[in-house]
Amino acid sequence: MDPVGEKAIRASFVNCSKGEASRINLPVGLAGLPWEDLDFLGWRDPGAPDRSYLVAPRGDGLVGVTLRVPQGVRRSFTKTTVCSVCMTGHPGSGVSLLAARRAGPSGRQGNTVGTYLCADLACSLYVRGRKQSQLAGRHEETLPVEARIERTVRNLDEFLDKVLEG
Repeated sequence: MDPVGEKAIRASFVNCSKGEASRINLPVGLAGLPWEDLDFLGWRDPGAPDRSYLVAPRGDGLVGVTLRVPQGVRRSFTKTTVCSVCMTGHPGSGVSLLAARRAGPSGRQGNTVGTYLCADLACSLYVRGRKQSQLAGRHEETLPVEARIERTVRNLDEFLDKVLEG
């Protein structure tokens, strides 16, 4: 992913108002992120742990979505879970169900779509081996890195398509 600035990030959000986008807490240290290793920019809101954000390159621009952890979802701290985007296995609460309001009129009516994502939204780093799940070493994937990257981008695009269906 190419480096992205604050203005481009805020303008990319498709499932919230411009006012909401202007109030989003952006990740600290944007300039120092490992952009060359990112397929998308994802972060948790440090001031509101139930909120997350994701910005991904699509076509000629960026698509940003706001995400929330649905209330009342029980998490098991003993089961292994798998991210639906990068397919990385995590123990306990390493994967979160995140819901995105759909874009457009459908989203304004309260319709959402959800997916299971790495709780820290570091899918790109797990796929490239830059970050290790606590399950690393137990279940190593044999698929080459380039194929894992393609799968991650494809899975993310499928999720974003559902958000944009609005």
